[in-house]
Amino acid sequence: MDFSAYPNFTAKEFRCKCGCGSDGMDKLFLDTIQSIRTQFGPMEISSGYRCENHLAEKRKREPGAHNAGVACDVSVYGESAWRLLRVAANFPEVRGVGVSQKGDLEKRFIHLDSATDGTRPWIWSY
Repeated sequence: MDFSAYPNFTAKEFRCKCGCGSDGMDKLFLDTIQSIRTQFGPMEISSGYRCENHLAEKRKREPGAHNAGVACDVSVYGESAWRLLRVAANFPEVRGVGVSQKGDLEKRFIHLDSATDGTRPWIWSY
């Protein structure tokens, strides 16, 4: 994947963190995330692509949106989390939103995805 079209992100941010370093991100999803970033401001991506060997994917019955390259988790909390939700809501491509805002501040995040399976659009909390 050529990240030159995404001036605010690096390939490393979106690579699988299981140790394999795979990068299977979807271009249209990255276009959407870049547009959100342009409106929202700096964003820290805590999770992007996940291969089938990633622990989070192994726990699932079927591969999820991260495995399809159409999801990311953004480290964010408080007022910034609220702002991110408001910006993301303006993008119809965002069809899945997961909210994790409990516990340590540095572990809080918002999941955004553009999955199109039968359970979308959808919002959930962790």
